[in-house]
Amino acid sequence: MYLCPLCQNPLALNDKQYQCANRHSFDIAREGYVNLLPVQQKNSKAPGDNKEMMLARRAFLHAGWYAPLAQAVCDTLTPLAAKSILDTGCGEGYYTAQVKQALPGATVYGVDISKAAIKFAAKANSAIQFSVASVYQLPFAAQSFDAIVRIYAPSKPEELQRLLKPGGHLVTVTPGPQHLLQIKQAVYDTVRLHSDDVEAINGFSHLSRQRLQYQLSFSQPADVLALIQMVPLAWKFSAEQKQQFAATLPQIDVDFQLDVYQKAPLTAGH
Repeated sequence: MYLCPLCQNPLALNDKQYQCANRHSFDIAREGYVNLLPVQQKNSKAPGDNKEMMLARRAFLHAGWYAPLAQAVCDTLTPLAAKSILDTGCGEGYYTAQVKQALPGATVYGVDISKAAIKFAAKANSAIQFSVASVYQLPFAAQSFDAIVRIYAPSKPEELQRLLKPGGHLVTVTPGPQHLLQIKQAVYDTVRLHSDDVEAINGFSHLSRQRLQYQLSFSQPADVLALIQMVPLAWKFSAEQKQQFAATLPQIDVDFQLDVYQKAPLTAGH
């Protein structure tokens, strides 16, 4: 499944190392993941979410606040009967683990550019294949997957198209108009809502949309702080403002748009 990120030749597993025909080699880390992000694909020394953001998200997600979204993603994937699934931009692997649990017979891969996140993901989920790589240059062979999951992650349509088998499905989660509205109101004078337009993705047809909306009611400031810390808006708050906002135990809207796309199947004669 894996391709060498340096020369794009297939990688073969040899003991605890992946090697290609050109003798580029990549060790499997102690936690069980493989780092396929060469220096030239890094945009910083430690790209992706830092450890603080990742730990905040891990605490928040494992407390179950977004469990309805994880369930909706699994319910969407189940009837697709995918045997090979990629979670791209998987972070610390919360949703990846839920998918594997719901579809134990599927081979599940998770990839993220954050080494800190993948290290946590691999340590907690030995049944999933995790790797560090850029989502814009994914280290997998063409037509490797029946389904790809993209939750809040950036992507390159050409890569999604390359990696999916003909007729394969792409499941995306994006923020809806009301998502985290109260956090936005705390930092902006004028709030711009997320669009509810269906994204057109080159090479895919849109099959369905499900909108999932509910309100988070907090009983302790620590959970509010974890939510703030894991979203891009965190830098808009001073440390004091974060504490003040969390102390009010605000009710916060979540609003997710779950879309299913399909890559064109092979036509007769092709």
